[in-house]
Amino acid sequence: MQKENDSLIFVVEDNRVYNKLIVSYLKSNKFTNVMAFYSGEDAINNLNRNPDIIIQDFLLDGMNGIDVLKKAKEIGSDVEFIFLSGQDNIDVAINTMKYGAYDYIVKDQMALKKMVNKINKIQSVNKLVQTNKRYRVWVVLFFSILVLVIIIILVLALWMPGKLAFL
Repeated sequence: MQKENDSLIFVVEDNRVYNKLIVSYLKSNKFTNVMAFYSGEDAINNLNRNPDIIIQDFLLDGMNGIDVLKKAKEIGSDVEFIFLSGQDNIDVAINTMKYGAYDYIVKDQMALKKMVNKINKIQSVNKLVQTNKRYRVWVVLFFSILVLVIIIILVLALWMPGKLAFL
């Protein structure tokens, strides 16, 4: 059984029917922390909620998807972007990636499944990064303690050379 997921996911899609379809599909795949937005401006105004992933259409009324991506990166957000768009144009896809999108998925019959796979990959990478950070902290701590013990032994050996005959 798949466990529930707590990553905050923004869905930015101006087509209300497709927006609800995406949100429902995510929730049926155990992504329970999903917020729907119908414009890029609304998503930008809610970046203070610190989403982990933004799934968005390229062509939006008002701000387009690239504008939302640029603004989020400008603010300093480390959110991952997945474009889910009907624009089947390689130049558009390359442009989104150039600005830092994680992936670009063309809307077709497999788009939602691909989207969930990409979200799972993002989460796997994020978990590995967190594990790596914890591992590094423990390695640094171990070697710091080791150096401290060596220094203490050397200091004791210099101050009391006859008393530390066991060394």
